[in-house]
Parts: sequence; C-alpha cells; structure tokens
Amino acid sequence: MTSVPVTLCFLLRERPESGPEVLLGLKRTGFGTGKIVGLGGHVEAGETDAQAACREVLEEAGVVVLEQDLFDAGKVEFVFPASPDWNMSTRLFTSRRWAGEPVESPEIIPEWFLISALPLERMWQDAEHWLPLALAGNVVDAVITLNEDNETVAAAEYSFRAV
Repeated sequence: MTSVPVTLCFLLRERPESGPEVLLGLKRTGFGTGKIVGLGGHVEAGETDAQAACREVLEEAGVVVLEQDLFDAGKVEFVFPASPDWNMSTRLFTSRRWAGEPVESPEIIPEWFLISALPLERMWQDAEHWLPLALAGNVVDAVITLNEDNETVAAAEYSFRAV
C-alpha cells in the first residue's frame, strides 16, 4: 500500500483555571474544509517529518516550533479503500514550547480547546479513536480504515504506550 507522508503537530498549554488545552483549527481550504483539524500537512521532498511539522505550524498558525521541542506522539495510517490515492501515513507530534501567538491563515482559523472537551463532533470521525490518547502523552500506533464515503470509520485498530 502506498501512502502519502503527512504530519500533525498539536501545541499544548496548561491553563491553571481550566486545565490543559490543545491548539486545533477550522480548515478553510483543501482536504477537510469545514472540519476542526490538527495543524499539519504533507512532508515535502527532502524534509524530515519533524521539519515538515514545524513548517506546517508556521504556515498555518504563524507560530514557530523548533524540532528539538517536538515530542513523538506516534503514527496513524489512514486507509481509504474507495480512494487509495488519499492513503496517508501520518506522524504525530506534540509540543509544549513555541514562539508567537496563533493567527489566522488562508488555510486555518486556529482555536484553543480544552483537552477534556475536544470538539470531536466537528472533527474527522477517526479522531475519537486516537487523538485523546495522543494528547494524554501516549505514543499511538493506529490504522484507521475509512468506509466508501471516505468520511466514516469502517475499522480502527490501535495500540498505545505511555511515555
């Protein structure tokens, strides 16, 4: 199976009055338009996954994240049997350190969400299977197979380990 390499990077912060938050964004264009998504995208030729994650966070939210501040949160393989060109091998990262404040871009409207109240009903359906685990500090290894509609989950196989 051929998969396009992509990355997702989740910026995390602690709010003493309410608990930990994650930066997500409303997708304005392209794949997933109208959904709340993580910051990320395709790995360009010659880039490492970590370099791509840092570049994507800067492009999508105007925030500078350094490679040494990324933590490995695992990998999710997305399988689209009805559209095999959409298959993705996604490296997950989290970071608690960055420079700058998130700003809107042509692609994303960034927004902070409590980790305890993720907007799962506004996200891709697969997120409920692996995102809470990754945000809790685990390293996730998942394979998500989508139905013919390319939206709903046909199967979710995953494991995780605490870091």
